Amino acid sequence: MRLERGDGGDLYWEGHGEGEPLVLVHGSWADRTDWAPALGAGLPESFRVFAYDRRGHGRSGAAPGPGSRRQDEDDLGAVLEEVVKEPAHVVGNSFGGSVTLGLAVRRPELFLSISVHEPPLTGIVADDPAAVELLRPTVRGIASVVEEIREGEHERAARVFVDEVALGPGTWEEMPQEDRRAVAALAETFAEEQADPDWAALDLDALGRCPLPVMLTHGTGSPPWFTTVLDRLAEALPDVRRVSIEGAGHVPHATHPEKYVAALTAFATRRWPAA
Repeated sequence: MRLERGDGGDLYWEGHGEGEPLVLVHGSWADRTDWAPALGAGLPESFRVFAYDRRGHGRSGAAPGPGSRRQDEDDLGAVLEEVVKEPAHVVGNSFGGSVTLGLAVRRPELFLSISVHEPPLTGIVADDPAAVELLRPTVRGIASVVEEIREGEHERAARVFVDEVALGPGTWEEMPQEDRRAVAALAETFAEEQADPDWAALDLDALGRCPLPVMLTHGTGSPPWFTTVLDRLAEALPDVRRVSIEGAGHVPHATHPEKYVAALTAFATRRWPAA
């Protein structure tokens, strides 16, 4: 199905299952199909799940000119208002988590709950010298990725991002060739995300006034700077739960879908296992 946005950034979406609505927001270098393992692990058995391609990704359109995270936030708002048509649980991975939190600050009435995994909101820890030092290799890696994209080396840029920024050395070689091509095709969209001066920022004071229950997850195999960002978010949030996905990295819905779906379901239904 397609949601028209009027500026060329029409959104492609799919629905699965029955129950309370739950919207999935994918990260960079990905699309809605990234969530397939989580859907296969039983998520539609507990929720009416909506997965969509963010603008410039998958089967969605891309409006002319530079994009911004604010546009992505407004797109998510449109999905909630025009497709779901009622408040929903929203799950965001990586940059999709940043989009989710950014909209929640402005439009909390659209949500039932929020679950985000490792949003790269590096701007919120820019005042912490230890965090800045921890982030230095990642910042250099992203700068290298963007430079490769500007030079037209999209596959090389994708490989650097996968191996040196997000998922760890050797991951690119383990990916099927078809997946490599699909990731590399999103290089220009990633460069546009990075060109937005506010891509990594969030108003923590406004977040502190957000009344929604929020679950912050991280993978025990992820780079430690993600935990630093999550710590700062947890300090600001009034209703927060922290969950570690043992053995997972930056995409637990793909690598550890059963564990991740169990955490999402327990949080959204408030049915936590006994301690």
